[in-house]
Amino acid sequence: MNNVALEIELYEPMRLWLQSYLEGKYSNAKITTIDAHARTLDSFLQEQGILKYYPLTVGLDIQIDVLGIIEQNNNYKLVFIEAKKTQLNLHDLGQLWAYCKLCDPAEAFLLSSKGLGSLDKIVNNLQRSDLLDFGDGSHIKKMRIGKWDLSTNNIDYKSLNPKF
Repeated sequence: MNNVALEIELYEPMRLWLQSYLEGKYSNAKITTIDAHARTLDSFLQEQGILKYYPLTVGLDIQIDVLGIIEQNNNYKLVFIEAKKTQLNLHDLGQLWAYCKLCDPAEAFLLSSKGLGSLDKIVNNLQRSDLLDFGDGSHIKKMRIGKWDLSTNNIDYKSLNPKF
């Protein structure tokens, strides 16, 4: 398969991957993953009863493609996946970066079934992985960018930056 016809076709395989990834990483936590593309983030957080922990999301038109919620000892962390069926570019990165700056998720992924596109040059050739940074200053996190492999319904880990 060369590519998907519609971006929506990527959401469920990515949700399944995220569920498995988070269950492996947070084995004693409750993990919820949601195809969240059709509604705003605040509506899903309200539905899950955790909107009070993310007041900055209220009224913002943030639509995450795949949302992960990690619940551990009454603490909540979010994980975002933005899916693209086109090669990644700076605009895509900027969209996810803005979401990360506002909501401070535990992790964030920008994944494309077509590859890294111009972000490959920016991050790998020009050595500007600092553009992947987000967080509150004391704890800097990195968005991860990578290619989604349609044949395995998994991340192409060779393309992932930064690596796990």
